[in-house]
Amino acid sequence: MSAAHPETTSGYIGHHLQNLQVCKVDGEWVWNHCQGNFWTLNVDSMFFSVVLGSLFLFLFWRVAQRATTGVPGRFQAMVESLVEFVDTSVKETFHGESKLLAPLGLTVFVWVFLMNMMDLIPVDWLPWTAGMIGIPYLKVVPTTDVNVTFAMSLSVFVLIIFYSIKAKGISGFTKELTLQPFNHPIAIPFNFILEGVALLAKPLSLSLRLFGNLFAGELIFILIALLGIWQLPLHFAWAVFHILIVLLQAFIFMMLTIVYLALANEEH
Repeated sequence: MSAAHPETTSGYIGHHLQNLQVCKVDGEWVWNHCQGNFWTLNVDSMFFSVVLGSLFLFLFWRVAQRATTGVPGRFQAMVESLVEFVDTSVKETFHGESKLLAPLGLTVFVWVFLMNMMDLIPVDWLPWTAGMIGIPYLKVVPTTDVNVTFAMSLSVFVLIIFYSIKAKGISGFTKELTLQPFNHPIAIPFNFILEGVALLAKPLSLSLRLFGNLFAGELIFILIALLGIWQLPLHFAWAVFHILIVLLQAFIFMMLTIVYLALANEEH
């Protein structure tokens, strides 16, 4: 159990589930007293998201710079296989013309995977290290922050609207929302509500699915950490199983992004 918060089980769990926050109150920036403040920035989530995104860009740029036509190294072979896998997934799902979708799918998959992988680090290591330098709270898994997952899903939502209007025009997109499934003027209000809910459910389900699965996994790791000397074997056992969840959730987020954009690009 963390040396900084050993007093109660609920205090320990609450400490590990608390983000490092900053917000503006009465014209002044304050730390960690932001309950109920809408304009709150989860600093730790933003920090690890940017660091892991930068790590992804650096590693793939380095592979591209050192790529060889001869026998590739292990990391180059892995990157080439991953790029080919994503490209094949896009071609099988998206039947239009887009230079954006394959790079987007690759970025989404690798970035979400790296953020999910932070869940495998023992829950006390980084928060304890941060506490030694005066940082009271630290959540290291960005995808356990619903603000991060919802921000990514909103980006996908904007692309859904963009591809829908690009493929069908504003009038076609409007007709899709108002004349389906019942092609009659009287049914326009009902159609709009039905199609609007279906459209808004895409980013909502995309964000909450990723958040829910990773948050549950993080909570189990925290509960395991409460077991004292028994935590190491149990942490290892759960981590081995959790690798599948980490990989699967990144794949699902990527595939749903591709599927939603493919549907937006097609005429019904």
